[in-house]
Amino acid sequence: MVDDNEHGLVARKTVLRQRGFDAVTATSAEAGLELLDTHHFDLVVTDFRMGGMDGIKFIAHLRQRCPGTPVILLSGFVEALGLDEQTTGADAVLSKSSNEAASLVRTVERLLTRRKPVRRETRVKAAAVRHIG
Repeated sequence: MVDDNEHGLVARKTVLRQRGFDAVTATSAEAGLELLDTHHFDLVVTDFRMGGMDGIKFIAHLRQRCPGTPVILLSGFVEALGLDEQTTGADAVLSKSSNEAASLVRTVERLLTRRKPVRRETRVKAAAVRHIG
């Protein structure tokens, strides 16, 4: 999760961890890009307005480095600025609001489950390798 508001990061991280998700945070888009250089993430959540690079520019960089990674963009200005998936490059755009936590969890679950499931043969081979090795 990338947001220059540390309190928002802590709150979202807590909500996601309570639902069984591991969450790593960065307080700037630049720090988020550094994390992408050294870690693999199943999904990225980013704020729109941040000091330095904004969320849309961050998403553009993320798409170059990790093209298949789902992205959620959060903003308190979704309606006012006309932010949507087409204008931002995000897979989902959520408004910061009183029901943000529920929307975030629902969207994370939806985006992670829409990924292609592992084929059964692959799971069996992996289990056999772990068992033997």
